[in-house]
Amino acid sequence: MSLNRAPVGAIERPGAYRWDVPKSAMAKWGVAPLAAEADETNTISIYDQIGEDYWSGEGFTAKRMAAALRNIGANPVTVNVNSPGGDMFEGLAIYNLLAEHPAEVTIRVMGIAASAASIIAMAGDKVLMGTGTMIMVHRAWGLALGNHHDFAEASSLFQKFDEAMASIYVERTGLSEAEIFALLDGSSKSSDGTFMTVTEAIDKGFADGKFEKSSAADAKASVPTKVLAKRRVEAALAAQGMSRKERYEILNEIGGERDAAPTAKRDAGEDEKNLSAISAALTSNLCILGGPIGRH
Repeated sequence: MSLNRAPVGAIERPGAYRWDVPKSAMAKWGVAPLAAEADETNTISIYDQIGEDYWSGEGFTAKRMAAALRNIGANPVTVNVNSPGGDMFEGLAIYNLLAEHPAEVTIRVMGIAASAASIIAMAGDKVLMGTGTMIMVHRAWGLALGNHHDFAEASSLFQKFDEAMASIYVERTGLSEAEIFALLDGSSKSSDGTFMTVTEAIDKGFADGKFEKSSAADAKASVPTKVLAKRRVEAALAAQGMSRKERYEILNEIGGERDAAPTAKRDAGEDEKNLSAISAALTSNLCILGGPIGRH
């Protein structure tokens, strides 16, 4: 096992559960990483939402982490994180994989480590943050579909997740359970939780220190512009209250995917400028496509 972390027990996934990402985390993730990534061996980068995405086919999963750790073997590993979170089941599974790694695990927060990604970050024997980066924690977040039995099961599930997350944060930080739950609640029980700057995260024990890297402008160059444009559009859609499914349906349409063949494109590539313009319009609450943006 890694030097300081212990794995946590598994939680059974109910069929009615659907994961999503808090809109505040999506908004902050919808920009370039704030710390540039060095070209180093034995390094794993988590620069996506956590968990397989049923509509886009993207996301960072426990399967990907397991494969990467097998390639690295019993050697120290560095995990670079810039993620808004996602599927808590996958987040806990990835945490456990890192906690069981036989050598030292170093986590570097490159942009934001939010939600399930903050759980993954807690598996680090050392947690380091780049200038301007953030860690965000909140109570379990997701969707439930079905009848009242399904919703009751989901309520119980979210409570189990809250307890599991709190135990991980308590172990890592040394804060009391009451202090951790206050951070998970944020300013109110209906809020998205708490964002912590580098200084705040270090003071509270979520991180151990800072690392100095090149500027944010250099980091932006390592992320394709069309990826950044899609992130900003999705963040703007999330801010309008759209579900994950609705967001990806719109992104697929913008990207030119045919209805009959989701993997085929109408055009050779996406127009990054159009995506950026749509993002700006959404953020400004302008009317596009003949009507106001929002849930109908």
